Amino acid sequence: MQLSSRLQLFNEPETLKMAKLGRELRAKGIDVIDLSLGEPDFDTPEHIKEAAKKAIDENYSHYTPVAGYPELREAVCTKLKRDNNLSYKPENIIASTGAKHSLANAVFATVSKGDEVIIPTPYWVTYSEIVKLGEGVVKLVPTSIKNKYKITPEELQAAISDKTRLFIFSSPCNPSGSVYSKAELEGLAKVFAKYPNCYILSDEIYEYINFVGKHESIAQFEELKDRVIVLNGLSKGFAMTGYRLGYLAAHPDVIKACEKLQGQFTSGTNSITQRAAITALTTDLKPSFEMTKEFERRKKRVIELMKAIPGLTFPEPDGAFYVFPTVTAFFGKSDGEETIKDADDLCMYLLNKAHVSTVTGRAFGEPTAIRISFANSMEKIEEAWKRITAALAKLK
Repeated sequence: MQLSSRLQLFNEPETLKMAKLGRELRAKGIDVIDLSLGEPDFDTPEHIKEAAKKAIDENYSHYTPVAGYPELREAVCTKLKRDNNLSYKPENIIASTGAKHSLANAVFATVSKGDEVIIPTPYWVTYSEIVKLGEGVVKLVPTSIKNKYKITPEELQAAISDKTRLFIFSSPCNPSGSVYSKAELEGLAKVFAKYPNCYILSDEIYEYINFVGKHESIAQFEELKDRVIVLNGLSKGFAMTGYRLGYLAAHPDVIKACEKLQGQFTSGTNSITQRAAITALTTDLKPSFEMTKEFERRKKRVIELMKAIPGLTFPEPDGAFYVFPTVTAFFGKSDGEETIKDADDLCMYLLNKAHVSTVTGRAFGEPTAIRISFANSMEKIEEAWKRITAALAKLK
């Protein structure tokens, strides 16, 4: 039987692929340390879990409004005002089944067949694939490690045109960990102001995992606000990956379009998760900040370990929980059995020889690098980097 040609438009996420390969080795009895997935290794805070249990007891077990409970949409508005000084109304908000679903809604609502979408590299693996699925034209714009992989106004100006319908970026960034300052965003905003037909999708899912100060959103610039689509969710900052709730804040016309799409795909997202989300978004953030402190402690240790390895060059991450080293120094080298031709080979070498799973930078639009997570216990991190160091030392 023949399947849809649509499946040829996009690829399987490399992050999930590497995690799958790691599980297969683990099933054979091999001790694989997973540094590939982007998932906090913390449990959901107790007060949020209690809210979910209460929702079950109170029989929140029926269909919800497609865009989410009114109380949830109001809670998102409260959070955006409190944390970001952004003023939105419930009509500006839609909740979806995870931030990936929110991303798909936003792209499908704004991009038509043949529309150009600019994505600075490196970028989260799903951005380009969702655009392809929406029949948009992906335009990748390389950024420099010297600028911590952040696009500059000059680079944006050189890439953007009247054909550009959407710009997608993240801050803090997955995979580089880069964080845009207010001044940097203001420089980009001045360029976007010249192109009124271009939407800006700002992925802020790692907002709370920030090591350098206050999170800044490009939505704060009033002249852009109607064109900015803020993407956020619960998975990273609240350790609620399995709960599956993402949300968008945007102009009501964009939200209505997303609601129309979502009504045919999933309808309203999980009712219990929505009630838990109200508590997560409007109550004490102390557990989130404590988690971030632990991520920062791990980051500092990982940086120490990486600096001791000849051949690795990298920008120190200012947010999220990844390091993104350039590994070209190992290309062409061999341990006597395997020769490393590229980042893909190096990831497979580390998986098979060091039993540590990582992700090739090619998946993120930067084939010179690999992504390594520090969302694991310090004990596992120490052991993983001991193995990585030994394996890399064998490459001559």
